[in-house]
Amino acid sequence: MERKRTVGFVFVEGFADWEFGMLSGSVSEWFGGRAISLSPSPGPLKSIGGFRLIPDRGVASSDNLDLDAVAVIGSDTWSERDAPDIAPLLKDVLARGGIVGGICAGTLALARAGLFSGRKHTSNGPGWIETRLNSYAGSELYQDVPYAVRDGHVVSAAGTASGTFAIAFLEALFPEQGPQVAEMRDMIAREFTSRNEKD
Repeated sequence: MERKRTVGFVFVEGFADWEFGMLSGSVSEWFGGRAISLSPSPGPLKSIGGFRLIPDRGVASSDNLDLDAVAVIGSDTWSERDAPDIAPLLKDVLARGGIVGGICAGTLALARAGLFSGRKHTSNGPGWIETRLNSYAGSELYQDVPYAVRDGHVVSAAGTASGTFAIAFLEALFPEQGPQVAEMRDMIAREFTSRNEKD
């Protein structure tokens, strides 16, 4: 029996409710994977919407050797000077061929870890990362686009692009399931196409 691919979702206090549901639900329900919650603190954590979450695990690399991918979910906490350092986990997952993604302020964790060096990426707008970090490796490759950007095994997105973040992440993690990813992409597109046609 093939081992389920496992995705760790990194949450911190004030995490954004809308940024992970499509990806976590799809990994578990449609793609036969496994989603687990990670956090630098034991929780409970409170989301922007007021929901509480108790993480399954911490973020130590030694506790997460089974991860095939990591998705860092946005929160204003990532913008703080004393934001948690999860660089070892992100680097370890990437080094063993896994997928690493960040959405909204979660992209700051990737920038701090140096994962945008030599890679195209995006975030919440041109200069947004620099206003929090002053500078970071790879800033010249920033892409000013409204959808997720994938460069190899690294996926990034603005907080408004949870749909394309999920698609790009799934495409990277499950390359053999291209038709299913395409079906999901079409499903998301139909939602907006149908609305526009009625308008």
